[in-house]
Amino acid sequence: MVISEELLTIRDLHTGYRIKDIYYDAVDGVSISLKKNEILAIVGESGCGKSTLATSIIGLHDHNKTRVRGGIYYKNSNLASLDEEALNNIRGEEIGMIFQDPLSALNPLMRIGEQIEESLIYHSKLSKEQRIQRVLNLLYQVGIPNPERTANQFPHQLSGGMRQRVIIAIAISCKPNIIIADEPTTALDVTIQAQILDLLSELQMETGAGIILITHDLGVVAEVADRVAVMYAGQIIEEAPVEELFSNPKHPYTRSLLNSIPQMNSENEKLQVIQGLVPSLAKLPRTGCRFSPRIPWIPESNHEAEPSLHEVSPGHFVRCTCFKYFHFESEGGSLR
Repeated sequence: MVISEELLTIRDLHTGYRIKDIYYDAVDGVSISLKKNEILAIVGESGCGKSTLATSIIGLHDHNKTRVRGGIYYKNSNLASLDEEALNNIRGEEIGMIFQDPLSALNPLMRIGEQIEESLIYHSKLSKEQRIQRVLNLLYQVGIPNPERTANQFPHQLSGGMRQRVIIAIAISCKPNIIIADEPTTALDVTIQAQILDLLSELQMETGAGIILITHDLGVVAEVADRVAVMYAGQIIEEAPVEELFSNPKHPYTRSLLNSIPQMNSENEKLQVIQGLVPSLAKLPRTGCRFSPRIPWIPESNHEAEPSLHEVSPGHFVRCTCFKYFHFESEGGSLR
């Protein structure tokens, strides 16, 4: 796959939620870019800031309770500084969103066809007949076998996999340049999950769109992504091409995530467990290595006081020097 120029550039993004009149950053100084024809995966545990990063890009947050600072640059505009009207002209037409829970994302009182057509009414100059045909073509494109019937049904009449396909149809209806997929396969069984991933890959190759894939499933990442950014506690702690990340992970958090996946050929029945939990926003330490409390056997002297991203090989970045000294607790003092 030929990956070309940058579509989206994020620079020093901070998104904070207000808690008792104090803003706490859930996304804290994130800088990353998305290229055309690329699938960029953002991975990490729940609470790491992945979905907040996604909603920050298209401005889907409560402005009374959220503060966004930094740059989200698309076509020479900073999306973070646009008003609601300007964002509405971009959402759907140029940036599409596939939501995590299709049942809550769909209007229960509207027929499927009407919901897909809604974006076409707002963003296109198609006639009524052309919009109806476009809706049927989209349903067929996302693998729904009887588009005419489905277009007349309500969300509760469809299965989870079918609803997810409808959400994808809405997201791609105006052929956007960027698609943000927030946990698109979380609630689906393995068979449907594979179909949805194949569909996303096909759509991406067909349109040349850039896709930001938000997930905690490293198996999904290995299957479809071109590049991976690992988030922890609001920061990107490692970024690399997908093959490089899986063959040569560096950060203790990335290595711990990979080591917690069951291996078919492993004789060790005991899974690696990452100690502790992602800290809450209000209790999140804002100085030092944020992962250090979960690897207490690594001395504090092995961490940077103000961790930064280091390029360890072309396109491979790691935050904090602790990766040089990390070993799993069960390995004692051995380094690997």
